[in-house]
Amino acid sequence: MSQTFIGMTGGIASGKSALESAFTALGIFVADADRISRAVVEPGEPALAAIVEAFGADVLDSDGQLDRAAMRRRVFDDVEARQELEAIVHPAVRAALEQQCRMAASPYAVAMIPLLAEGGGRERYPWLQRIAVVTAPMEVRMARLLRRDGIDQALAQRMIDAQASDAQRIAIADDIVRNDGTLDDIAQAVAELDRRYRLLATA
Repeated sequence: MSQTFIGMTGGIASGKSALESAFTALGIFVADADRISRAVVEPGEPALAAIVEAFGADVLDSDGQLDRAAMRRRVFDDVEARQELEAIVHPAVRAALEQQCRMAASPYAVAMIPLLAEGGGRERYPWLQRIAVVTAPMEVRMARLLRRDGIDQALAQRMIDAQASDAQRIAIADDIVRNDGTLDDIAQAVAELDRRYRLLATA
């Protein structure tokens, strides 16, 4: 089981998935908070019941699943609603992230946490040895977000504005990856981090 844990974060559409793929290609286990956050709100999970109690049954679709698009529109237009949702989901996600990382068979494990800065940083994740942040120019992130999600620019801007700033993320970072080049550049940057983290794991 792993004893060394690396937090990875970055703003929406900054390139976190590319980093996750690069770490995975090197045989490193990555626990993804986004995937976990979907799992903890599946029907029958305590978090979904708490969401329905807080926001009403209209947050469910006809199959009893969380209507993520409707929920997203609701919380991005209402700061208090977003904070209430996060207070339900984040503790469940944090617990599952730590459990998955501790069970990993790789020399170290990466916890991919998009909302690491917003979710309390090192104070809420004291088991992380290092934090790496991926950044990308704002115009690049906006173009990716519009293309990926098929949304309008106004909603894309609200989604970006709802997150921590790059400066807030960099303030908690030990390592920074600037994603303004090619996938080969990402692979090289991750290879350098991998060497560093493997040394850390054997220290």
